[in-house]
Order: sequence, then structure tokens, then C-alpha cells
Amino acid sequence: MGSIAFTRNYHDHSNDTGYQFEFFCDKCGNGHRSSFQASALGVGSKIAKGLGSLFGGGNLWAAGQAGEYMKDGLRGPQWDAAFQKAIDEIRPKFHQCTRCGNWVCPEICWNESRQLCEACAPDLAEEAAAAQAQIAAEQAREKMRAVDQVPDFDAKANMLSQCPSCKARLQAGAKFCASCGKPTAGPAQKQFCTGCGKQLAAGARFCGDCGAQQG
Repeated sequence: MGSIAFTRNYHDHSNDTGYQFEFFCDKCGNGHRSSFQASALGVGSKIAKGLGSLFGGGNLWAAGQAGEYMKDGLRGPQWDAAFQKAIDEIRPKFHQCTRCGNWVCPEICWNESRQLCEACAPDLAEEAAAAQAQIAAEQAREKMRAVDQVPDFDAKANMLSQCPSCKARLQAGAKFCASCGKPTAGPAQKQFCTGCGKQLAAGARFCGDCGAQQG
């Protein structure tokens, strides 16, 4: 048998009872699976193995092993013949682009008017529709940016992620804490120890210098 073409974009689904292959479009990945081709040698060896297991080994088990060895020895030519037959069956379902060499499905990825794949000769109607949709999305984003989506949000206010008094999580731009009710906007007011007068860290319950409990 001579060389076999159309050998890049396929998966081999063959097993010990026969041969089957699946071929794919180089562009979209969709494809077709060839008809299953039973292997008489593979079926025979499988039956021999089954009989060997049924009767507990002995010569029949050896016959099953021999069948496996025979099948392995003939797998090359049998596989090649089955693969060529599968190619002959599936090849008409694809077109090959003369520009890039890819095999593509004619329904989705082939530009019939240009006789090239759509990767090399995009469909202008599809490209125009896609371009319109993309431009419309970009324009919608630009219009949305021109509208103030957060009119009540004070960008100049000092933003805090947690309440300086009770350490509860704050909503963005909240002026009062939802947990303790204390104001949160602006810089935190300085607090001093009631015992030694040292400045306290924000929200501190004990003085870091004298240890006195606060409030």
C-alpha cells in the first residue's frame, strides 16, 4: 500500500474487535466518524480468550493468547487498510483549501464563492455582522461612561473599608456605620488615653503605653 493522505486531523477509535476513525475540520473542530469495520481476526481472538476464561485456562487460554499475538502481528496492514477505507468514506465530507492546505467542513468553514476556507477568505456578510455587533457594544460602553452611574458617591471623601470605631465592614461611601451608627466620613477623630493621655490607635480598647481600658 502506498502513502496515505489526510492523516493529521483524526482520532483513532479502533479496538480489539474492529476499526473506526473520527476526522475533524481544521477550523471549527467539528467532524465525522467513519463506519465501524469489524476485524475477523480480532473477533476470533476475543472469542478464544472468552472460551479460555470460561473453561479455566489450558489450551483454550493459550489459543486466546495466540490470537492476540496474531492480531498484533497483523495489526499494521489491517489498520492501514481500514484507515484508507475510512479516509475514502469521509474525504468527500471535507474541502481542502488550496491556500493553507487545511481540511474544513463545507457547511460552516468554507467560502463557496471564493473556493477557499473562511480562515483565508472570510465571509464578508458574517464579518460585517460581527463588526457591527462589536462596534455597537463599544459605542454602548462609551455612552455608559458618559452617564454618572453613582451620583451619590462622593469621590473626594476619605474612603474607609471598615468602621474606625467598631471595625465593622463599610459599604463604599457610607457616611455612618450600619453596626454602631457612628460617622465614618472624613479622617478618623484622634483619641487619647483616659489614663496617661497618650494618643490611641484608631478603635483601641486599651492604651498601648499604660494598658488602661478605654471607654
